[in-house]
Amino acid sequence: MTDDDVRAQLAQSQAEVEALRAELEETNRGVVALYAELDEQAEQLRHATQLKSRFLSYMSHEFRTPIGATLSIARLLLDHVDGPLTAEQERQVRFIQSTCEEFSHMVDDLLDLAKIEAGRLDVSPAWFEMMDLFSALRGMFKPLLDNDDLNLVFEEPAGLPRLYTDDRKLSQILRNFISNALKFTARGEVRVSATLDGEGMVCFSVADTGIGIAPEHLDSLFNDFSQVNAPIQKRLRGTGLGLALSKQLAGLLGGRVLVQSVVGEGSVFSVIVPVQMPAGKDDIAS
Repeated sequence: MTDDDVRAQLAQSQAEVEALRAELEETNRGVVALYAELDEQAEQLRHATQLKSRFLSYMSHEFRTPIGATLSIARLLLDHVDGPLTAEQERQVRFIQSTCEEFSHMVDDLLDLAKIEAGRLDVSPAWFEMMDLFSALRGMFKPLLDNDDLNLVFEEPAGLPRLYTDDRKLSQILRNFISNALKFTARGEVRVSATLDGEGMVCFSVADTGIGIAPEHLDSLFNDFSQVNAPIQKRLRGTGLGLALSKQLAGLLGGRVLVQSVVGEGSVFSVIVPVQMPAGKDDIAS
């Protein structure tokens, strides 16, 4: 190989290196521009999330005053402070009371969701017996059952250990599951149970014999403001926040939510939480 050949080959190699360097620099500029765009979009998303959280928090607080006033008036009427009511008047006032209480629960869900998104919802774990949790839920829902064709069954959690978690938030998850089950089950039963799920985990399940949910809707059930597009759904009130909030609360407790359903046969909503909530936000006590 002559010197001219060597020089030509070196010149060609140098040109290829320069071309690669130019291509790499162009790629780097593209990556930098992409990161800048992603940072801008992330900032816009954070700002939008903050605005939504502030809006939810503000509206929730604003709704509390008229709800509280209406509930107080309903209680005064039912206590016959201004005189006796006819049977029809009492029925109507009780309808007003139950509607306001349902509205109040929706507002609580909105406020809790806003607090979670803002990172301001406190977790207060403590040791408690599952039997006490089930007893409280049974006492809460039994008076609300007005359908003779529907039974609410709480299986006794025999042989299960005490839990160290936030019992109020766990109860809130189960209340949402039970309320939905009762709402969409015309006859049969809603059964609440608890079983061990692997080492150190407990699975709480709410099984119903209701209308069931189509497979294509299952993935979106736990999204904010998500509701199944079914004829019965249009006849029933709700914000679609209960399940989304339940998923968020389960995450705060170190757990997760699950759903299984067959159209026309019923659904099973479950929350799996540790027997002892992981340390981090709170020190584990013995």
